[in-house]
Amino acid sequence: MSWLLSIWDWIFGGDDNATTTTTRNTDKKEEQESTGVAKMSGSVEDIKSADELLKLANEAKGSLVVIHFWADWAPQCKQVDDVVAELAKRTPNARFGRVEAEAVVELSEKFTVTAVPTIILLKGGNVVDRVDGANVPELASKVEKHATAPAAPAASGQQSSVCDLDAKLRKLIHAAPVMLFMKGTPDEPRCGFSRTMVELLKSQDAEYSSFNILADPEVRQGLKTFSNWPTYPQLYIDGELVGGLDIIKWPHNHHPCPHHHQSPPSRRPCACACRLKKLTHQSPVMLFMKGTPDAPRCGFSRTMAQLLRDQDIAFDYYDILGDEEVRQGLKTFSNWPTYPQLYSKGNLIGGLDIVKELIEMDSLKDELNQ
Repeated sequence: MSWLLSIWDWIFGGDDNATTTTTRNTDKKEEQESTGVAKMSGSVEDIKSADELLKLANEAKGSLVVIHFWADWAPQCKQVDDVVAELAKRTPNARFGRVEAEAVVELSEKFTVTAVPTIILLKGGNVVDRVDGANVPELASKVEKHATAPAAPAASGQQSSVCDLDAKLRKLIHAAPVMLFMKGTPDEPRCGFSRTMVELLKSQDAEYSSFNILADPEVRQGLKTFSNWPTYPQLYIDGELVGGLDIIKWPHNHHPCPHHHQSPPSRRPCACACRLKKLTHQSPVMLFMKGTPDAPRCGFSRTMAQLLRDQDIAFDYYDILGDEEVRQGLKTFSNWPTYPQLYSKGNLIGGLDIVKELIEMDSLKDELNQ
């Protein structure tokens, strides 16, 4: 715990705190004399591709790998950068890296990074934990916890761990006739969507069991891939995915209640699909983004809008933050789990990574004109 407190002091201490400074310097000197580790300061590697991350994970040989997803427009990322650099010096048995979230979109999407800063903790190629936001005490605590835990199996054991996770998820979705995977518990939901889902089920007198995905990062990340459904909450009946809040809400009084163990139709509601089709055809080029081009609400959307402007491409936009039905429904409609999304004549072009590739190949305008 003294290790965690020293990190806290390092971030929030000042020159006027002579006791803290002296103690920290003395501890560091003792560490150098007893182990010699501090003489070899840890480094933080810049990761620019999935291959580079894989190489780093393999070199770690099952030890902890800490990855900071950052963006230059977010001032809190600088604070986290400083913390990560200090943690790298103090944790010689772990590897540290940083990924520019908007530049390496492939990794941002893989690890469901929707805001910065986000820190992903890996062992043996698997996600063991994460920290969303500039939460310094939580970051320091989790690094200490996982760095001191036994090393995970190396890459050769990954197939076994994937199989074990698959079996675990199958067991969980069949744990009760109706299973709700949510953030928090029915009595203490930890997000508005989960709270609304619980209220809907209660209004229908539905009998169900729940699983708090915040308590198990492995299940939280793994179930998204297992079910091919990128968001929470998720509702299952007899082991079959019904959907998320948007599916249950539309309209819940028109569908049989989950209490009766009958799945609603797997095809999305016609009215919602027709509306989404109309929106994607609203202009020749449509951008679905968080915020507006003049006031974007996330870095990915800001970059996408700027790229289109730089290419002199005329486009219309839709702010998905103001319409939850569109925000959730379009992911299923397009089978594309993240935003922003760019459409041409109603056809999905892709997200930020695809648009960047098309620009690099000088073929974006050709793609939009097809």
